[in-house]
Amino acid sequence: MTGPVLFLTFVIVQRLVELAIARHNTVRLLSRGAVEHGAAHYPAIVALHIAWIGAMVVWGWDEPLRLPWLAAFAILQVLRVWVLVTLGGRWTTRIIVLNEPLVSRGPFRIIPHPNYAVVIAEIAVTPMVLGLTWVAILFTVLNAALLFGVRIPAENRALAQYRT
Repeated sequence: MTGPVLFLTFVIVQRLVELAIARHNTVRLLSRGAVEHGAAHYPAIVALHIAWIGAMVVWGWDEPLRLPWLAAFAILQVLRVWVLVTLGGRWTTRIIVLNEPLVSRGPFRIIPHPNYAVVIAEIAVTPMVLGLTWVAILFTVLNAALLFGVRIPAENRALAQYRT
């Protein structure tokens, strides 16, 4: 396999594994009495990510890897793991609120939504590994509109009652 194919395979497998983890955590959290918020916009988030990955596969599978961008991507993966490990069983791709104190350690000490910060950066950086500037720009704009216009406000409203 070529470098771009391996890279894209990694991104796809990573996202599928994360979806499995998220699904497991969602079921577990709901069984503990957690409540989902903002479910109506979740399909739009899924569609955006599928289209983003699809665009990279269609237009980037035979592009050379840009090593500086690959290094930035690798750093983002470390940050992604930090967020996931910090949240542990509370990490999910949905807005699931458990009646327990919010996580305030790890990256949550630094910024309010570290997972979204990583995703915002990934949406921009990942296509740049393949030289797909237009994919980075288009999906960064679409992702920002969805996150800042819908997702983050919905999550802030859902979490407001649990902030101490």
